[in-house]
Amino acid sequence: MSTDGTGGTASGGGTDGTAFIELDGVEKVFDVRRKAGLLRREKHQVRAVDGISFRVPRGEMVGYIGPNGAGKSTTIKMLTGILTPSGGRLRVAGIDPSRERTRLAHRIGVVFGQRTTLWWDLPLIDSYRLMHRMYRVPDARYRVNLERCVELLDLAELLDVPVRQLSLGQRMRGDIAAALLHDPEVLYLDEPTIGLDVISKAKVREFLRDLNAERGTTVLLTTHDLTDIEQLCKRVMVIDHGRLLYDGGLAGLHEVGESERTLVVDLERELPPIEVPGARVVRTEGPRQWLAFPAAESAAPLLARIAAEYPLVDLSVREPDIEAVIAKMYADRSAV
Repeated sequence: MSTDGTGGTASGGGTDGTAFIELDGVEKVFDVRRKAGLLRREKHQVRAVDGISFRVPRGEMVGYIGPNGAGKSTTIKMLTGILTPSGGRLRVAGIDPSRERTRLAHRIGVVFGQRTTLWWDLPLIDSYRLMHRMYRVPDARYRVNLERCVELLDLAELLDVPVRQLSLGQRMRGDIAAALLHDPEVLYLDEPTIGLDVISKAKVREFLRDLNAERGTTVLLTTHDLTDIEQLCKRVMVIDHGRLLYDGGLAGLHEVGESERTLVVDLERELPPIEVPGARVVRTEGPRQWLAFPAAESAAPLLARIAAEYPLVDLSVREPDIEAVIAKMYADRSAV
């Protein structure tokens, strides 16, 4: 295995043919005209994706994250064949998406959070019937897939509602179902929980976990809701300015970003700040104290030491905010 230069491990399929999604030095450059005077415009090149390489084996669920404008959506559009790479090599299931987009379409599902694949003025069920015919899904399989999606995504009361009357959260659930009716081997999700309430988000996450576990569907997930990543993905890739900053596990991301976990300690009475090796007190409030320690370290030695030396009532461990970890990575990169 290789590393990405930031301490992360480039997991995923190697060059042995096991990779389902393969990118080797992929680039995407756009020509943009900008005003350069009263009547003159100059052409500039914008490098949206800048030499990205990674591999995703069949059945893996991967988080693909970064700030707005980092190149995430451009990457997804190249993977689906909507955009053609300016350079490099890209394959999905051995297919060049830009050359065989129609062939690939039967093997992939796509959900763009801000855009719908549903027919705006038709009831939701009519969109599903049209997709049934478009993808030539066998009748029995279509019924099984539809019933499963309707039940797990709570769509029963929405089937006869025109898409334009659905809330954003309802439409997102409808779009996820639509993307799965033809049994895609790979699912690209761009902000799949946008506009969903807490309960709906939990349902969608559970649905995606089951889909991945039961059918081995490969999932590439981009989102600004980092709880999605924490709950669904063992592997995460971080992209910024079109370049891959990190590719590896969540634990490694915390290590690279020098993140910290927080130990919240409730004592029997108010005491001076707790002193234990490997942690520091960052806040006190009466008998409650907050201690920070490296996220990559085990909390067990700290818990044992505090329990043995202080009048302990209760304690809890809070995980680090991945968003803050990534923000620190960007800040460190900008300072170089």
